[in-house]
Amino acid sequence: MVEERYSEDHLIPISALQHYAFCPRQCALIHLEQVWAENRLTAEGRVMHERVHEAGSESRPEVRTARGLRLRSLRFGLTGVADVVELRPDPEGVAVPGLRGTWRLMPVEYKRGRPKPDRYDEVQLCAQAMCLEEMLGTTIPNGAIFYGQPRRRMEVELDDALRSETARASAQVHALLEAGKTPPAVLIPGCKSCSLLDLCQPATAGAGKSARRYIGQMLNS
Repeated sequence: MVEERYSEDHLIPISALQHYAFCPRQCALIHLEQVWAENRLTAEGRVMHERVHEAGSESRPEVRTARGLRLRSLRFGLTGVADVVELRPDPEGVAVPGLRGTWRLMPVEYKRGRPKPDRYDEVQLCAQAMCLEEMLGTTIPNGAIFYGQPRRRMEVELDDALRSETARASAQVHALLEAGKTPPAVLIPGCKSCSLLDLCQPATAGAGKSARRYIGQMLNS
């Protein structure tokens, strides 16, 4: 039986794990202060995800493709939407509501850019797999990430190390949001590509201020 640590009212978006891994302050600005801004990179990513979800489900002889599947984990306190889940017939697989037979599942996440040196994308993918495992009572050993710029699919082994990192990220994000305090800004190389750069102001002396306060000051000045 799955240990249910969180209620439905305390689920956090899977995307918050990637935001936290990239920058805890970015995560707090988006998911705590509800601040958002879009740049070219985020717009391209949003359009890619919309196209993937709108494509609908499809079936080929050896694989069925489900798109935009809602995900949830009460053990890790996560919720989200899978870009794609591929289902292949497997006698040792799991029963799936609405389908005959048993199936082996593999989540596929779509990203607009290139593979990264860190594991941010893999953590997000692993979280999707962990949700599916809990929802269907199965084990998912592998996933994949499709990167848009090289148009290349990268297979990802969902090993114990990645699962531990994902579970740790989930606990850290829950702790951050429960504390209700936005971390101070730290200037990192990734800041230049962040859509919240102008709101975060990591290079200024007042970078640690709340983004809401910063916006208010700008509007009243």
